[in-house]
Amino acid sequence: MQSCLTTDQRHLVDKAAALADTFAERAAEFDEKNTFPFQNYDDLRDAGFLRLTVPTELGGLGAGLPEILPVLERLAMGDGATALAVTMHISPLGQWAGVWRRTGSPRLAGLLRQAAEGTLVWASVTSEMGLSNDMTDARTKAVRVPEGFRLTGRKSFATNTSVATHCSTTARYEDAEGGPRLLLCQIALDQPGVRIHQTWNTMGMRGTQSNDLELSDVLVDDSAVVHSLPVKHLDARVLETVWAWAMPAFAAVYTGIAAGALDWACRQLTARGRTGDPVLQDAIGECEILVESSRALIYRHADEVSSRRLFELGVQEGISRCALVKYVASNNAVRVLQRLVDVVGGASYSKALPFERMWRDAQAGTFMPMGNLAARRLIGASALDFQVAPVVGYDETGPDSRPKEL
Repeated sequence: MQSCLTTDQRHLVDKAAALADTFAERAAEFDEKNTFPFQNYDDLRDAGFLRLTVPTELGGLGAGLPEILPVLERLAMGDGATALAVTMHISPLGQWAGVWRRTGSPRLAGLLRQAAEGTLVWASVTSEMGLSNDMTDARTKAVRVPEGFRLTGRKSFATNTSVATHCSTTARYEDAEGGPRLLLCQIALDQPGVRIHQTWNTMGMRGTQSNDLELSDVLVDDSAVVHSLPVKHLDARVLETVWAWAMPAFAAVYTGIAAGALDWACRQLTARGRTGDPVLQDAIGECEILVESSRALIYRHADEVSSRRLFELGVQEGISRCALVKYVASNNAVRVLQRLVDVVGGASYSKALPFERMWRDAQAGTFMPMGNLAARRLIGASALDFQVAPVVGYDETGPDSRPKEL
């Protein structure tokens, strides 16, 4: 079905469509060779998409959440791995842009200008093996030193680090006054003690090259600790930035993969002269409904974030709604790909055709943060008015926040 877009959205999506068609031609090679799509990143840079969410006053295109989501979806129709990788850059910059507009932070202004100039490419690296990536704790250790902190640990799923210059990451500071705190830090990937391990060899999303990132006594000065919270707490600022932006961005990528597979299947049926088959019409109709249902939820969320109505609902409820968007979209994408197997038939199994790559790529959405189990539990607890963790509210979030009891 055709998307109802604003003039600004349509302009950006048309630019993304041209790139996505090119990315689709290259995707099989990056997938087969398990390599990062550097060519695609060069094209994204040339098109201005690496400064998409940088405010216009600082040299960017000034896109907000409603504008980037259809762009990410359209890019993912060509290559989901490229779209997911660039999300790890576009989304954090959009988060900072919102904070910069409210605070006028000179540090954020400097980072955003660097991104606009092309000297800064970001990655968000918070996952750790064996630990739920819910932005409440970390196994990476932070030790206080005169200059700031020294970080030691190992991160997994470090998407976009093949091309990024900097990243945000998390560490646990055990000896903080009042109890352990989770530190949200910024580091340069060329700092001493930072090492990327080539561990990425997966079923799908191979082009993301989400390798492990090891931190060995990496120095983070105090100014690069951008936020902190008591461990095992839900935090208002984390909701406003990470959850409110990352979840719909991931949702848009997986919706794009599903939409790309659906578009390809429809073109196959048209070429075979089978558009009048009522059984196939039923299957295609179901898939269209699933894709449009995901889009409706994604754009509702974008409106709730842009209007800031989401943040009037309380921290846990707000995070639950963010998780809901990503949960529905990623699971709908899996259902679309599975249903289309009935339509495409044996061609769905051919390595020579793009469908099987899309099928594999879609599977990653169900375990990416917030994963299915964690999302269902949080959504269910919120519906039951059960508090899953202490909350740091909007009036107290920051370095002076203190731990609470449930």
